[in-house]
Amino acid sequence: MRIASILILHIPLYFCSSVIKLCFATLQLDHLIYLVSLAQIMTKSLASRLIATALLVSSAFTPAFAQEKANFAYLGLEPDIVTNYIGESSRKLGYVRVTVELMIYKVEQLEIAEHHMPLLRATAIDIFGSQPEEKVKSLTGREDIRRAILKALQDHMKKETGGEIIKDVIFTKYLYQG
Repeated sequence: MRIASILILHIPLYFCSSVIKLCFATLQLDHLIYLVSLAQIMTKSLASRLIATALLVSSAFTPAFAQEKANFAYLGLEPDIVTNYIGESSRKLGYVRVTVELMIYKVEQLEIAEHHMPLLRATAIDIFGSQPEEKVKSLTGREDIRRAILKALQDHMKKETGGEIIKDVIFTKYLYQG
């Protein structure tokens, strides 16, 4: 409450209610710095004070709700997946190196996904290895590959665990040569 009362002294508002003081007390340090800067440039008109107060009150509640809703986890397929893909002719092979991150529905399911890591890696490698060069090199093809891997991993995990574990597949590095 001490920080909130100091901050309220810097922002001369005539209508500081206990609700606004509570909102100020829950703000993080970076929000407090922003509020002090805002107070320095704020004019003395009542309209400016009302707008500033509305912004401050709404920003006080946003970070807390965003942190409570995030219950998912990320799991990286380590090391990077490096495999060949089918080139223009059967004599020419290209290779692809991809860093794959899996978005897991719940943090509690992370251990289950780690247990099945060999199956997940093998599935991703098989799918990449069967792709033609055009698909590997194009952006739409890359998205098709990502969706194919996501569907295959979801199907495998559903069959092995009986539930949904993998929410999404993300490529954080994607290199190819061929």
